[in-house]
Amino acid sequence: MTVSLQEDRIKEFEVSSATVELAAIALGCEPARIAKSLSFKVNDDAVLIIAAGDARVDNKKFKEFFQTKAKMLTPEEVKNLVGHEVGGVCPFGIFDNVKVYLDNSLKRFETVFPACGSSNSAIEFTVEELEKYSNYVQWVDVCKLS
Repeated sequence: MTVSLQEDRIKEFEVSSATVELAAIALGCEPARIAKSLSFKVNDDAVLIIAAGDARVDNKKFKEFFQTKAKMLTPEEVKNLVGHEVGGVCPFGIFDNVKVYLDNSLKRFETVFPACGSSNSAIEFTVEELEKYSNYVQWVDVCKLS
């Protein structure tokens, strides 16, 4: 999938932003505003759940929605099935067959910070921009706040 982002909006850091905590430090924002990408296998498909940095997948809600147990992809599967390395997974610039779901935990923010395909980058998006650039399937409620 080709996505045209305004390159000047992408923030690249001298330090790692591979985890929620590291990204929040690099950006100087609260960890909850990091839009983390959680990679799962549903049947034989790769699925990304984009959630707030302070949210965790609720196994019961996940199973109710997807009709299967939550099974995270291994780092190798993430690279091969999604198209990014762990630590830089983002909801755009991914393989066309990957389905993206946005978790309701993000809706409480005006802007959030997803990664940009590397372990030292991010971009600030409004929720509407996240919808547009992620080519998301739908909003879901599969997480709980930590």
